[in-house]
Amino acid sequence: MKIYKKGDQQSYTLGVFPTIELLENKPKQVKRVVVHSSIEKNSGYPKIQQLCQIYHIPLDIHDKTIDKLSPKNNCYAIGIFEIYQDALEEGNHVVLVNPMDKGNMGTIMRTMLGFDYDNLAIIRPATDIFDPKVIRASMGALFHLHIQYFDDFETYYQLYNHHEIYPLMLNGATNIHKLETTNRHTLIFGNESSGLDDNYLNYGQSVFIPHSEEIDSLNLSMAVGLTLFHFSKQEFKDRKELRENV
Repeated sequence: MKIYKKGDQQSYTLGVFPTIELLENKPKQVKRVVVHSSIEKNSGYPKIQQLCQIYHIPLDIHDKTIDKLSPKNNCYAIGIFEIYQDALEEGNHVVLVNPMDKGNMGTIMRTMLGFDYDNLAIIRPATDIFDPKVIRASMGALFHLHIQYFDDFETYYQLYNHHEIYPLMLNGATNIHKLETTNRHTLIFGNESSGLDDNYLNYGQSVFIPHSEEIDSLNLSMAVGLTLFHFSKQEFKDRKELRENV
């Protein structure tokens, strides 16, 4: 197994938890699982063994493969899988325009999963979602999401212009605190360094997140997290009240 490069037909997870997420959510894509000889100390190993047995996936102990593919010494499992294509489903969407940071991408995926957003559109050029660094940062959330790349935003828009469209921009017209919706919607975020260009003011209702003048902008993953929290707060409030009334 070679170190992953963009364009390869296979990639791999790094770590026990992302490997379990891969096995539970994309078992048909998994070619084999490789574990370190010291994995028996890890509480997740029985789960990996069980899932590999259920789905008839080869499970090998091979320390040299782990050492070659993992940049850290605390990796006990690697799940090798075939690269796959996916498509968005109906539901609320997040759109990332030209995201380039692997850590941000993985963190955003995990945050989306936490707030029940499972559709992610990515506008090229963009980082590779199957890079092991992205998968590790997502803690395996990647395997829960429907993710589709588009060459430009207009192509996405022609398919989903029935959504309420909310571009998040520093010069957005509406303060996020004054905005609430329970309708099907799309939240759009720009590149880590440049944000969205003014062309996005022509789509839907532009939104800004107010903050102090001590900073010029928020980190992309932080902006996504705050926005998802805001747009999902009624749903989670209703869930809590429902549990309390049961």
